Amino acid sequence: MTELAYDVVVIGAGPVGENVADRVVQGGLTAAIVERELVGGECSYWACMPTKALLRSGSALRAARQVPGAREAVTGDLDAAAVLARRDSIVANWRDDGQVSWLESAGIALHRGHGRLSAAKVVEVTDADGATTTLTARHAVVVATGSGSRMPDIPGLRAAAPWSSREAAAATSIPRRLAIIGGGVVATEMATAYAALGSSVTVLARDGVLPSVERFAAEQVTQSLREAGVSLHVDAEAVSVHRDDAGTVHVDTSQGERVEADEVLVAIGRTPNTQDIGLDTVGLTPGDWLTVDDTMRVVDGGDWLYAAGDINRRALLTHQGKYQARAVGDVIVARAKGEKVDDGRWGRHVATADERAVPQVVFTDPEIAAVGLTAAAAEAAGLRTRVVDYNLGAVAGATLHADDYQGQARMVVDEDRKVIVGVTFVGPDVAELIHAATVAIVGEVPLDRLWHAVPAYPTVSEVWLRLLEAYGR
Repeated sequence: MTELAYDVVVIGAGPVGENVADRVVQGGLTAAIVERELVGGECSYWACMPTKALLRSGSALRAARQVPGAREAVTGDLDAAAVLARRDSIVANWRDDGQVSWLESAGIALHRGHGRLSAAKVVEVTDADGATTTLTARHAVVVATGSGSRMPDIPGLRAAAPWSSREAAAATSIPRRLAIIGGGVVATEMATAYAALGSSVTVLARDGVLPSVERFAAEQVTQSLREAGVSLHVDAEAVSVHRDDAGTVHVDTSQGERVEADEVLVAIGRTPNTQDIGLDTVGLTPGDWLTVDDTMRVVDGGDWLYAAGDINRRALLTHQGKYQARAVGDVIVARAKGEKVDDGRWGRHVATADERAVPQVVFTDPEIAAVGLTAAAAEAAGLRTRVVDYNLGAVAGATLHADDYQGQARMVVDEDRKVIVGVTFVGPDVAELIHAATVAIVGEVPLDRLWHAVPAYPTVSEVWLRLLEAYGR
C-alpha cells in the first residue's frame, strides 16, 4: 500500500473536479484528483459534448433550409455516418490523453482508480489491478462524482437492456425505431437528434413535455417534434417492457397502447453517484445527494468535506458545477490560509447564483434558453411581478435570420425592485442570447439602466429593446 499526502483530494475528474483542483493549485495548495473512468467525465464523453455534436448537424441543415438561396443548395438529408464520425472526433474517440496532459501541465496529481473515503480526510484508491493507494488531505476532500441516469422499477425494463443517456450519446449506429421514456431535456434533445438522423421516434412523456420550462416554450417544442414525425404520448407511462428473441422491444403503456422499437432510451432523471464512495465511514448515507451550504461544505460532514456539481443537487448543469468548483476552490484556499471567508450574498467565496440565476439551454428545435425564475416560480416565491412577452419573429434581426422565424421572448420583472428575475427565449438559435439575460439578473441591473444597453441593429438581440418598450418607462 502506498501512502501520500496532499492539501486537497478531489474524488472525480469531470469538469467540476478538474476546476476545483486547478483553483486550489492556483491558490498555492497541492491537489490530487481521483478518477475511475475517463478524465474529463460525463460531460466530455457521454453528455454535453457528444449530444450537442449529434444535434448540431441537424440544426445546421434546418437553418440552411430556412434561408432562400441556401435552401436551394441543399440536395439531401443528413449523412448519419458522417455525424457519428464528427461526434467521435469531438469526444477524442473516448481517449483522455489530452485531458491527462492538461492535468500534468496544471500541476495536479492524477490517481486512477475507485476512490472511497475511509476516515476523515482520508481517501483510499483501488486501481484496476487491485493495488491500493491511501491519500490523506491536509485541508479538504471534495466529492465531485456527479450523477447517473435513474432507472425506474418497470417490470422487464432492466432485462430489455435499455439505453441510458450514455448509450444514446455514444451509439455506433442509428436505430430504425427508438422509444424514449421521459419528456425532459435529455428526452426531447435525443428525440430531436435521432428523428433528424432517420429514426422513427416515440416519446412517452408521463409528466408532459419539458414540464419545468415556461409553457409557451414547451408548446413550441412539442409542435416542432410532432412536425418532425416524433410520436408524442403525453401523460403516458410505461408499465412493462419486454425485448423478444428477435431483438424488438415492446413497451406497454398506461393508456393501453403497445410501442415497438429497436432500442428504448430511459431519460427520467438522475441519481447521485454516492453509492460506493465510503460515505458511511464518515457518518453519511451512501446513495444520498449531499446537502451543502453556500461554500459547498457538506452539512454534517465536518469542516473538511465539500461537494460540488451534480452531487449536491443544487443545479444539475455542467456550467453551474464549474461555477461551484471555482467558489469551493477559493474558499478552501482562503480557509487553509486562515483568511476570513467572504460569505456575503454575492461574495467571491459563495455560490449563491445557484439560487435564482441559473441559465440553461435546451438544444431542441426550436431552442429554449432560460435563466432565473419562470413566471410561476416567481409568483410562488412571493414576488410581485410583471410578465412581458414579445414575438421574436417581429424583430428585424429574426426576419433576416430565417424566413418565417417563429419564436417568443418573456421577461419577468420584480416590480418592487424594478429588476429582471427571469427570462425565457424560444426560437431558432436563441442559445447565444441568454448570457445577456444572465448578466442582467446576476447584476441586478435596474430597468432604467438597461435602457442604456443599446442592442446592435439588425440583430435578434434587439428583442431587449422591444421588451423594455413593451414594459414602458
